[in-house]
Order: sequence, then structure tokens, then C-alpha cells
Amino acid sequence: MRPDELDAMARRVIDGNHYMTLGTTDPGGGPRLSPVYYTPAGYDTLYWVSSPDAHHSGNVRERPAIQIVIFDSSVPVGEGEAVYLAAEAAEVPEEELEAVIGEAFRTTAGARGFGAEELRGDADLRLYRARVTGCEVHVAGRRRTDGGSLDVRRPAQPG
Repeated sequence: MRPDELDAMARRVIDGNHYMTLGTTDPGGGPRLSPVYYTPAGYDTLYWVSSPDAHHSGNVRERPAIQIVIFDSSVPVGEGEAVYLAAEAAEVPEEELEAVIGEAFRTTAGARGFGAEELRGDADLRLYRARVTGCEVHVAGRRRTDGGSLDVRRPAQPG
């Protein structure tokens, strides 16, 4: 596949889905995988809402380097597309909430948006942000144009 096709695939997968698998590292160095509903802000920032007491939220606080996978599990076998993202994640500081709340909830696909007052102080939830540092896409073997037949990851630049 050409680079422009890989980039388009990454955009299609990010735009076409609502859940991502968030990969964090627990205190013992093991992986922690958590499905979360996300909102993309372009292709370099993803937002989600979680409890600060959630295991993955504690992992993000202590070890902000994360991995993300986005894919549509409803497609037939062999038709899947996926995006693999490396990112740095953090809770959005309270003083930034007003500035980012519009982009963090610009599309909700049926989920409700949150107001800044619901994400600070004694509230049960917080807004988190992942800033993408790397992107790869899943290329099915049947779609490869380089003569190979096995599924591979290829770098992409969706933004």
C-alpha cells in the first residue's frame, strides 16, 4: 500500500470507531488493557473520561507512556483494519478544562458530553488526554502490494 493509503486507513479507523483499547503499565511492569470510549481531536490527540481511582488512571499518573489500539470488531474475518498508537497520556489539568471541553466532546455518537464542573473537584470523573507520538496501521496480507502475504504493521501519518 502507498503511504497516502496507509494514512487514509488510519484516519478512517480513528474516525469510524468510538472505543479504543488503552494499554497502560501497572506498578509491576505488566500490561493493563482497558476499553474506553474516546473522542479524537484531529489525529494527534484523543480524549476519554474515567474515574481517577480506576486502575488504568493510576497507571497513567505514574507511567504516562501508553499504547492504544483502535479497530472494528464487527467486520468479517480478513476485512479488519486497525490503528496502533503510541502516546503520552495525562489527566487534563483543571485549569485547562474550559479551554478543551469543546473539542473533547465535539462528537459523542450518542454518549453525553460532560461539563467542566463534572470533571473537577469532588466529581467522580476526570478528563484524560493522549497525545499521539507514533502511528502504525494493520495491513492484511491480502492487501499487501509488496509481494508478502502475512499481515504486517506499517507506519502511517494520519494528521
